[in-house]
Amino acid sequence: VQLQASGGGLVQPGGSLRLSCAASGFQLDYYAIGWFRQAPGKEREGVSLITRNDGSTWYADSVKGRFTISRDNTKNAAYLQMNSLKPEDTAVYYCAAINLAPGSELSLLDYYVPDYWGKGTQVTVSS
Repeated sequence: VQLQASGGGLVQPGGSLRLSCAASGFQLDYYAIGWFRQAPGKEREGVSLITRNDGSTWYADSVKGRFTISRDNTKNAAYLQMNSLKPEDTAVYYCAAINLAPGSELSLLDYYVPDYWGKGTQVTVSS
C-alpha cells in the first residue's frame, strides 16, 4: 500500500507545476484526497481537498484562484495544478487519502487524520 506525490521542482515566480498523487495497493476512489504542504520552519498546512463522491473541493485562501485540485479515479490518481506560483508557495507538498464522512466540513482539512500519507515532493519557487 503506497501513496506517492510527484511533479515538484524548481520554477520561477509566476510559473506553473502539476503535482500528481498516485496510489498503489488500494483504491483511491474510496477516499477524499487532501494536499498539504510544509515549508521550512513552519507547520504543515492543508492546501486543498476533493471529496470522493461529488467531487466537491476546498482551497486554502492562500492558493484560491491559483491552484486546482482534481482526481481521475480510472487512473487511481489525483492532481494539483498550481499556477501563478509565488516564492511563499515553496514547500514540500504531500497528498493524503482521508476517509471523510459525507457532509463533513471541508475547511477543517487540517484536523482530519488521513488513512494514508504520501511521500512528499519538493516545490521551490525562486528566480
